[in-house]
Amino acid sequence: MDSTKSEETVDCVVVGGGPAGMMAGLLLARQGVNVRVLEKHPDFLRDFRGDTIHPSTMKVMDELGIVGRFLNIPHRRMKTVAVSAPDGESVFADFSLLPEPYNYVAFMPQWDFLDFLAEEARAYPSFELIREAQVTELLIKGNQAHGVRYTTPHGEQTLTARLVIGADGRHSTVRTRAWLAPVESDAPMDVLWFRISRDDDQVPFVSVGSGFTIVAVDRGSYWQLAYCIPKGEYDHLRTYPTSVVADRIRQTIPNIAERFTQEIESWDDLKLLSVSVNHLKCWHRPGLLCIGDAAHAMSPAGGVGINLAIQDAVAASRMLGPGLAAGKTPTEALLRRVQKRRERPARIIQAGQVKILADLYPKHLDDTYKTPAAAKIVRRSRWLQKTAARVIGIGLRPERV
Repeated sequence: MDSTKSEETVDCVVVGGGPAGMMAGLLLARQGVNVRVLEKHPDFLRDFRGDTIHPSTMKVMDELGIVGRFLNIPHRRMKTVAVSAPDGESVFADFSLLPEPYNYVAFMPQWDFLDFLAEEARAYPSFELIREAQVTELLIKGNQAHGVRYTTPHGEQTLTARLVIGADGRHSTVRTRAWLAPVESDAPMDVLWFRISRDDDQVPFVSVGSGFTIVAVDRGSYWQLAYCIPKGEYDHLRTYPTSVVADRIRQTIPNIAERFTQEIESWDDLKLLSVSVNHLKCWHRPGLLCIGDAAHAMSPAGGVGINLAIQDAVAASRMLGPGLAAGKTPTEALLRRVQKRRERPARIIQAGQVKILADLYPKHLDDTYKTPAAAKIVRRSRWLQKTAARVIGIGLRPERV
């Protein structure tokens, strides 16, 4: 791979080294599939990514015999999702009610998780992770995808393959090159990410108030915070000084508000995530399959996008791996079966995010806080708290390796 131009033939090329792509690469290599994972960045060190590892993902790693090594990586555990509001605290999901031993959500920087998967996959000689690989073209002959062309610091490279898996996220290049257009839904919010230093203080995981919802992730030496605002209101918010954010969150987390005024100097210190919720009507074409956010972009609510993406990878690898290892090209009927198995869980969760959970987020910046109807119901029912934990943590259709 050191020449200006080179060409290689493999069984499968996975575009995107996120959770779905790395898990697919690991599981396919484990079956003897000659697989290449293309990651456009030189490393996994990107902030403001989803850090949640769900019980279903830990169960998959348990089946693979690697969960012990995974749990040796520093992480934090959360047993309940509690929402702090002006009218008190509500438990929205109680993972402690799920079956042991994985009755919690683990928080781990996503780069540590991806590095772990990459290291485990390297144990298989048929696996290779290629970094700084920017896909520029989907190779198509007739109606059949048969590989990709990409660039690296060493020049232009070509990979031909029996199967291309698009796991390159909500802005998928593979999806675009395959002329697969997503159908958009109305996302309830946008997110401003920022970090604040941590000083042995405790902050609720979710806090809500007038015109905002804020999620706090404990990163040890600092808090990573997601300030959720009504969809499309960012430009209006920027007409005010950044102190408007501190003034709002002072209602529920005054210690963070004080540090915000000291550490946040301008709007440039906050990173906007324009949330999109969409799905492909068709996840595939001959020789190609999209999974994860490339097939169904999720709202960050609950971190369920990572869970669903990994479950997609598990199902796709289990259903397509044996044929690929035997030198066969997956049929369209088989690709259709993967979509049929994984589409309904994603669409149901998306409907919940857009219609049910939308009440948990403000509609306007100047909204006066009112207790959402969903919060009133869930806080009174341990059965609903367990059900929410199961949907978030295990999913509607958990997959086995």
